[in-house]
Amino acid sequence: MNEDVVDVWRGSLDQEPEVREQLRALLERDELDRAASFHFDRDRNRYVVGRGVLRLLLARYLDRDPREVRFAYGSERKPSLVGGGLEFNLAHSEGTVLYAFSPAFEVGVDVELLRPDIADNAVAERFFSPGEVATLRALPEREQAHAFLTCWTRKEAFIKARGDGLALPLDSFDVTLRPGEPAEVTRTAW
Repeated sequence: MNEDVVDVWRGSLDQEPEVREQLRALLERDELDRAASFHFDRDRNRYVVGRGVLRLLLARYLDRDPREVRFAYGSERKPSLVGGGLEFNLAHSEGTVLYAFSPAFEVGVDVELLRPDIADNAVAERFFSPGEVATLRALPEREQAHAFLTCWTRKEAFIKARGDGLALPLDSFDVTLRPGEPAEVTRTAW
């Protein structure tokens, strides 16, 4: 794997029962306990698939058996590999999952479903910086829902890469959000 590249994989969490059972067999007791804690079968099944595929991908990169992959967890519950060797992150929305991998630096990824009603003024004003809100509101109305989600997912990916969770206020840094702009952090309060 090239150190200057981040590999991103996309998949579906909605799999047939036979596939889920094969993936369940790869999980450790704590992962099985976490899966059992979900109230709905759909959520349990998606968790099993997401973690099982994560183990398969990590095993492929590390040239290990997926059952040998061991996780440690940071203060905000960000998983990492015991012993290091590869940075990774995952995110899901409904049945879609994204995985990111890098041998050289921390990575974060986020995915959200595009819903036209999501670009709520109150949410943007509560969580985005004043500059981001101004940029968002200056866009044509038909582009605002997409720009809102672009901003939100870039912010989520950044805090996930840092391992801060929501302990880092989302308005303490700015990201690009205009259609076609490359993903970039443009300002930090620190």
